[in-house]
Amino acid sequence: MTSTKEGFDNDKYIKMQSEQISRRIKDFGGKLYLEFGGKLFDDYHASRVLPGFMPDSKLWMLKNIASEVEIVIVISACDIENSKKRRDFGITYDNDVLRLTDAFRGIGLYVGSVVITQFCGQPAAAKFKELLFRLGIKVFIHYTIEGYPFNVSTIVSKNGFGKNEYISATRPLVVVTAPGPGSGKMAACLSQLYHENLRGVKAGYAKFETFPVWNLPLKHPVNLAYEAATADLSDVNMIDPYHLDAYGKTAVNYNRDVEVFPVLNAIFDKIYGSSPYKSPTDMGVNMAGSCITDDDIVCEASRREIVRRYFSSLCDYKSGKGTQDAVDKVELIMKQAGVSPDDRSVVTAAVARSDETEGQPAMAIELPDGNIVTGKTSALLGASSAALLNAVKFLAGFDKAAHLINPYVIEPIQSLKTGNLGNRNPRLHSDEVLIALAICAADDESAALAMKQLKLLRGCEAHSTVMLSQADEETFRRLGINLTCEPQYQTSKLFHG
Repeated sequence: MTSTKEGFDNDKYIKMQSEQISRRIKDFGGKLYLEFGGKLFDDYHASRVLPGFMPDSKLWMLKNIASEVEIVIVISACDIENSKKRRDFGITYDNDVLRLTDAFRGIGLYVGSVVITQFCGQPAAAKFKELLFRLGIKVFIHYTIEGYPFNVSTIVSKNGFGKNEYISATRPLVVVTAPGPGSGKMAACLSQLYHENLRGVKAGYAKFETFPVWNLPLKHPVNLAYEAATADLSDVNMIDPYHLDAYGKTAVNYNRDVEVFPVLNAIFDKIYGSSPYKSPTDMGVNMAGSCITDDDIVCEASRREIVRRYFSSLCDYKSGKGTQDAVDKVELIMKQAGVSPDDRSVVTAAVARSDETEGQPAMAIELPDGNIVTGKTSALLGASSAALLNAVKFLAGFDKAAHLINPYVIEPIQSLKTGNLGNRNPRLHSDEVLIALAICAADDESAALAMKQLKLLRGCEAHSTVMLSQADEETFRRLGINLTCEPQYQTSKLFHG
């Protein structure tokens, strides 16, 4: 059954995180460079594994102290050159910098600048710098440093950080974020500490973390779900040996931070004369574990997320975006968590519906009360569209055979798709069927009632027997439905646009 119970206190989380950040700013003399790990916007992973966590919690926390906050967006020149894309939105990192800037500004947060890191003359990166300049955005260049991060004597010198342009950030809290991992956020922060120190400014560095949760057990389902989510990055949760040695307390961190900590300590020593931290866990601002109100709810939600990540890794591998190693890793995590794909009830229901229709694509959606509705492929609708319609029919109390969309609405859309837009498939995608339903709702009470049920689908589970188009995936994401797919294409074509 889809759980609607909460196991996390979001208000307490925002309060505790805010207090910790304020304390860090004060401890470091009034200026803090805060590296944001994970997503600032739409952190749906956190909201899925910590029911009660609001996807934009971190953003609203910053909004509460907007006058003190300056956003710096970091992007790697290598990622610009390679046209690296965000998987969730399907847009390149450079375009996401523009999207993020608009989004921050849209809620009243100040974006001070963009930093292009790892620059060594990449033409695409130079062109992007010119674009930002024309758009009135301040841009700073940070260069590739030979031997980074291990050659500390070179890094902390005029030939290392000294070559980087100084980011003229003026507010007490400088939030350093990026479109995705590997962009160079930490290096940008450390470079700034070097330059601030040269200018006689005392500034500090910390990391805003959510996962892994340092004060939960190493194999707690929340932490296992984080490993599953980052399987493609080869992140591994581990006990922080430096924290254990310094305080005699067990804390969970991940391999990259633990491995690089001795180097960070050496860099801090070189800049400050001594390091402010005794462990990588010390660097993190992470009060999530203290805000869990029901561990059973959180554990169950995390186990469901691990299974979802398994299907995601299979589809990534099928489409060439992932590796077999990532699939194998998530399989191992499933065993550690004591779960399997069979635990996802919508999988069985979708596969059974497909079998009933001689292998045609099918979808199943689990509703808030535990009932499961299915949809099959037809001449008019794709399976995902049919499942959505059947879901709102059920929630509105209509019979499955009821017609909510008049043929006179569907037929012109199909004609437009095949006759004018060159689409060989006349079936309506999920977004198209919702638009058609909205048109009918203007003068049909049944369609209008069905439309009102859409909000009830947020948090529901769904499974498709084939990988959906990007348009369908985006529709389900916007509706808040947790979608998984079998790693199969609907057709045998080589190109799937």
